[in-house]
Amino acid sequence: MATESPWRVQGEAKRQSILDAIPAKWRLADPVPPPTELRDVTESYIQQYLSEREIEITESDAVDIAAQTTTGRWSAVEVTEAFCHRAALAHQLVSCLHEIFFDAAIENAKKLDAYFAEHRRPIGPLHGLPVSLKDQFHVKGVETTMGYVGWIGTFQGKKDDPRFRTEESELVRELRNLGAVLYCKTSVPATLMSGETINNIIGYTWNPKNRLLSCGGSSGGEGALIALRGSPAGFGTDIGGSVRIPAGFNYLYGLRPSSGRMPYQGAANSMDGQSTILSVVGPLAPTARSLTLLFKSVLSQQPWYHDPLVLELPWRDAVVEEIRSWIEQAKAGKSTLAFGIMHWDGIARVHPPIARGLRIVEQTLKRLGHKVIHWSPPSHAIAGTLGHQAFNMDGGADVSHHFGLSGESKAAQIIINDGVSISMTELAALNIAKREYQKQYMDYWNSTAGLTGTGRPVDGLFCPLAPHAAVIPNEYHYVGYTSFVNVLDYTSVAVPVTFADKNVDVHPADASVAESAEHIEWKYDADTYHGAPVGVQLVGRRLQEEKMLTLAEYLGDEISKTVQAK
Repeated sequence: MATESPWRVQGEAKRQSILDAIPAKWRLADPVPPPTELRDVTESYIQQYLSEREIEITESDAVDIAAQTTTGRWSAVEVTEAFCHRAALAHQLVSCLHEIFFDAAIENAKKLDAYFAEHRRPIGPLHGLPVSLKDQFHVKGVETTMGYVGWIGTFQGKKDDPRFRTEESELVRELRNLGAVLYCKTSVPATLMSGETINNIIGYTWNPKNRLLSCGGSSGGEGALIALRGSPAGFGTDIGGSVRIPAGFNYLYGLRPSSGRMPYQGAANSMDGQSTILSVVGPLAPTARSLTLLFKSVLSQQPWYHDPLVLELPWRDAVVEEIRSWIEQAKAGKSTLAFGIMHWDGIARVHPPIARGLRIVEQTLKRLGHKVIHWSPPSHAIAGTLGHQAFNMDGGADVSHHFGLSGESKAAQIIINDGVSISMTELAALNIAKREYQKQYMDYWNSTAGLTGTGRPVDGLFCPLAPHAAVIPNEYHYVGYTSFVNVLDYTSVAVPVTFADKNVDVHPADASVAESAEHIEWKYDADTYHGAPVGVQLVGRRLQEEKMLTLAEYLGDEISKTVQAK
């Protein structure tokens, strides 16, 4: 009889240890129906295992929760226990957690309650708010595997390293200072370089709204957990779309800030030292205002004094007030805002649900009286080539090393190829080409000032996050809709729009183009995609986080009104 590979045994043991960390009282007694019988496990399905009080707490957004916990109306312990319970259920439904440390979280919550009882004030603006973390961030007492079997029981693959379970990432330190309660770490694809979440520890993380589909990646566990309201908000990272894709696939908001705004110091990563396109930290949440709360709170900790790559750029209330004044003037008919809209990039034709989502956005903008400009930028194929070269500059050596620690297999969905590393001359040429492309795009954006009627270039760009809604497993082949933003280092917010509907989203918007061999067209099955979340992204220029968050909150609400009116 064949002996099972040691890495499989090790992965299975780790997977079981995660399940064993769930308290017995929260374990599901009966098996969950298969996805062919029950696609959607959000809302009423998961609610059946919760009390009315737990539902009230866990279905409040981060802003409302913080309003209760920072004033003592809700205890940190009660809120933490409710989210721990719901997170435990979420993992059993879609396999979205890598690390569970509920006991430590509840002890921390008790300390927060004791502090409030003594001082009658919160520790910080996130006092008592549970926050989930992508499994790149080190937390004391907790392992970080980042999906690699070879990292189990080590510090990033290094055995007997004193930092094992003692290190904390800078973001973690700042969240603790703000009063947040940390209680779980979420699943990622090994390497982080995939739009799906799969690894040899927890297997595949499924989409809670349609378990035939992917939750996205690489912050996929965050997306799935928050979609199930097992977390009110969490932090992921984004190098090619890894915050925005899971946000869009799970009907959430997600922020990809420009590099230099959020602290990455002390977090695990793939290809550490590759700086042509930097990975950035960003929040995910069900509401745009929750993103603002987390982003603004972290900036209040002055991360530029603790991470050498963070810019000394505090939260800018003046920008928010200016954008809000523009919005109010537009509502009064005194002025207008202007937006670009890109229905497709000339490379990958989008599926019918995405095309409909963009039409809803355009209808909303026009209903509000805003100027809409159809986007004709420098070729996105150039951005795709630059991104591919940057992500593969070491010939896959880094990820091959980490897979080699255990001898485990590499998932087919990973976009890193084995090859030859580039030379210093080639690296310099790549960086020059990136800079030249950034300048071309800047010039194009500036040129729209002659079309907007406002005297300034477009205030933002709406475009797809992917050619498809939450994707069929192993069918995510094109990341160009998100990765161009990373090449440009622009700010982008994922905005939820609607859900795929097999009765509406039947035919390609332009069958003649979709069938052309010159364009990419991915598999579309209206029945399989039915119920999948449809999101878009609102893109701004570099370091425009305050502006984009303010616009995302305003326009996200208006998009919802358009959908509800249909």
